[in-house]
Amino acid sequence: MASPVSVYNSNALGTHISSTSRESLKMELLADVCLLPGEDRIIDKDIIYICPFSGAVKGKVLITNYRLYFRSSDSDVAVMLDVPLGAISRVEKMGGASSRGENSYGLDITCKDMRNLRFALKQEGHSRRDIFDLLFKHAFPLSHSMPLFAYVTQEKYEENGWNVYKPIEEFRRQGLPNNKWRITFINKTYELCDTYPTVLAVPYKSKEEDLKRVAAFRSRARIPVLSWIHRENQAAIVRCSQPLVGMSGKRNKDDERYLDLIREANETTKLTIYDARPSVNAVANKATGGGYEGDEYQNAELIFLDIQNIHVMRESLKKLKDIVYPNVEESHWLSSLESTHWLEHVKLVLSGAIQVADKVSSGNSVVVHCSDGWDRTAQLTSLAMLMLDSHYRTLRGFQVLIEKEWVSFGHKFASRIGHGDKNHADQDRSPIFVQFIDCVWQMTKQFPTAFEFNERLLLTILDHLYSCRFGTFLYNCESARDQHEVRSKTVSLWSLVNSKMDIYLNPFYTPESGRVLYPVASMRHLELWVTYYIRWNPRIRQQQQSPVEQRYKELLALRDEYLKKLEELQLSDSSPSSRLANSSTPNTSSSTSSTPSQQYTQLHTPF
Repeated sequence: MASPVSVYNSNALGTHISSTSRESLKMELLADVCLLPGEDRIIDKDIIYICPFSGAVKGKVLITNYRLYFRSSDSDVAVMLDVPLGAISRVEKMGGASSRGENSYGLDITCKDMRNLRFALKQEGHSRRDIFDLLFKHAFPLSHSMPLFAYVTQEKYEENGWNVYKPIEEFRRQGLPNNKWRITFINKTYELCDTYPTVLAVPYKSKEEDLKRVAAFRSRARIPVLSWIHRENQAAIVRCSQPLVGMSGKRNKDDERYLDLIREANETTKLTIYDARPSVNAVANKATGGGYEGDEYQNAELIFLDIQNIHVMRESLKKLKDIVYPNVEESHWLSSLESTHWLEHVKLVLSGAIQVADKVSSGNSVVVHCSDGWDRTAQLTSLAMLMLDSHYRTLRGFQVLIEKEWVSFGHKFASRIGHGDKNHADQDRSPIFVQFIDCVWQMTKQFPTAFEFNERLLLTILDHLYSCRFGTFLYNCESARDQHEVRSKTVSLWSLVNSKMDIYLNPFYTPESGRVLYPVASMRHLELWVTYYIRWNPRIRQQQQSPVEQRYKELLALRDEYLKKLEELQLSDSSPSSRLANSSTPNTSSSTSSTPSQQYTQLHTPF
C-alpha cells in the first residue's frame, strides 16, 4: 500500500530474527519504525498479541499519535501490525486483576476495517492502565479536545490535491452553462442550504426566489440541482432530498413547477423520479414530515428502488465481519454469506444505478433522492455517472467524482465513520461509502479494461477513509470544512495518490470515450471482495498482483525499451555523417520523419 497500512506479515522478520540475539532484538524491535513527519512516539511496552491465527505472540507495541505498531520478538512466529489509530472503533479492558487463566488480562480493540485485536499484559501493578489511557486518548482525539492527526502531520507533496476538483471547470467540461442550465452562487455563504456546495447548476428559467421557495419544501433545504448532463441528448441527472409532504399531503406549487422546468430543459415528455427507498419506508417517512412526489407532479413518474437504510447496511456488514474474521466460516460458506445480505444490497445499489444510467442514455432526465439525499442518492448518482462518462473512469476523473458527488454534496463522513469519536454505538454510523467503493470494484471486475485505476487505489481510499491522516474525508459537509479550515491546514489524499500515480494505474486500461458500461447486477455475477474483506487472514493466500497483470507490465516495459532504441537509431541515422553517406540515396519513404510510435502502431494493440 502507499501508506502505512495494517498488515499481518508472516515472513517480514524471519531472516532478521534468525541472525539476531533475543536481547538485542528486544531493544531494536521498534528502533527502525518509519514515522511520518509530525508523528510522535507516545509509549512503547512489552506485550503479548493474541493472534487469531498463530496464538499468543510476545513482542513490543508502540503507540504514536497516528498509529499502533506491534512487532513480535518470537523467533517462531514473525508478526507485524501497523494500525492507524483512526481505524479503531472501540478500546475495552479485558479481564481484571483477579482474572484466572493465561493471557486473560489485557485490551480488546475493535477496528473499523474488518478486524479485531487482542493484547495481553502481566497482571501485577495495573500494567495496562497507562497504555489503555494513552491509546483511548489518541484513538479518539475529538472526544478529548485534541486535534485529529490530519492537523498535526507535516507531510509535503509536490501537487496540491485540493486543486483536483474545481466545480466551474467540471461544469464547463460537461458543456455548462448553456441555454437550458445556469450556474448559481445563491449558496455562496451556505444560506440556502448549509450541507450543499457553494456552486450549483439549476434550470435556466428558474429564478433565485424560486429556489428559496423550493428549499422550504425539501428536507434540509436540499433542492433538486444538476449533477451531470449528457452532452448529446442533454438529459440530466438531478439530485435532491425528499419533499416535505407529511401526513396531511401538503403541496408546493413552486416545487411542482421547478421539477417541470427540469423536464422541459431537455424536452422530454416525462420526468422520471427515482426514490432510492423501499416504498414502505417512503410512506413511513410521511409520519415524520417527509414523503414522496405524488400524482400532483404531472408529467412525472415515480419509481422506488428498494435500497435499505443506513441501519440495515450497518448490521449487514457486521454480519459479514462475523463470518470472515478471524476465521472464514468454511462449512456453510455460501449460506452464511447469503445470510448477511451484503451482496444483495450491493446488487440493489448497482441495479438502481443501471436504471438511472439507462434512462439518461435514452434521452430522459431523472431526479434521484432518498430521505436527505446524502447517502443512497450519492451512491446512485456517482455510480450512474461512472457508467455514463468515461472521464470518471480515469485516475483523476475518479478523484473528481468522489470530491463532487460525495465530499462537496455533503455525505456525512464524520457521522458515518465517527472520526476521532469514542461513541462506537452511534446509530449514525454506516458503511455507505464502503458499499459504493465495493460497487466500483464489482464494475472493475466486469470491465477490466475500462478503468485507468486499479484495485490498489480503492484499497488506499478505504484505508484513508478511516486513518485521519488526510483531510479529504473529514467532517460532514463543505461548510464544516470551511469552518475548520481543512483545505489550508490539512493535506488532501489526492496529494499522496498523485505523487505516485504509476502504482495506481491499471495496465489493461483501454480508453473508450463514448462507451456506456452496463454491469450485470445479478447475484451470479457479483463476488465478495476478498482482498478487502478477508485481507487480514494470512491463510487467504492472495496475490497482490495477478501473474497475467505482472507479465503484461513486463511486456509494456519491453515495448517502451524497444521504442526508445528505435528512436536512438533514427537519431543516429539522421546525424550529419549518416546524411553524407546517404546523400546519393534517393528518399524512398515519406514516413522516415514520423515518430517510432507512429511507425509501430501495432505495438499499441491492447493485450
